Amino acid sequence: MLGETARSPAPAAAWDDLERELGLPLPDDYKALISGYAPVQLNHHLFLNHPSTDRWNLGRFVRDTVDAFMSHSDLTDVVRRGFTDPPFGAPSGLIPLLNSDRGEYLFGANDAGTGRWRLFACDGDEALYHEYKMPFSEWLHRYLVGEDMFGPGSGVFYPGPIVFEGMPMTATEAMIRWEGPERGM
Repeated sequence: MLGETARSPAPAAAWDDLERELGLPLPDDYKALISGYAPVQLNHHLFLNHPSTDRWNLGRFVRDTVDAFMSHSDLTDVVRRGFTDPPFGAPSGLIPLLNSDRGEYLFGANDAGTGRWRLFACDGDEALYHEYKMPFSEWLHRYLVGEDMFGPGSGVFYPGPIVFEGMPMTATEAMIRWEGPERGM
């Protein structure tokens, strides 16, 4: 659905540094997609940051998002789901994975008992988190085919190829736009 990657893979050291900071390894399918395509905006909404870029840096995105959610969010639903001390950013908390220009965020949480990742989407307007028990790659596929992956009524479907907008690496660089393969949709 996405086609050939247009970026150089992230060096292992970039992932090692980020995972050491987080205190746990990120899902392999997430790292593969980020390494191959980020930093990019998909289908005009979804932002994927990269661990080894100065601009659109994934580590900075994670830190900034954790700080924002810890200081400005209603934590009632997060605490009700069992995330405490702290509910964001810690190995046992919610790790920001991506966001959209519509105020939506996708978080991952590692189940210490099984090592499986669970995904939690926040639509930005409410303090509710919607759980998706699936791998990141399945979540992304469903998002791109228009399913409600940030909660009820959140789906956005664009027919045709996936639109990629490569994020500029400098202040003077232009955004690069390309399309994935034809999807027959």
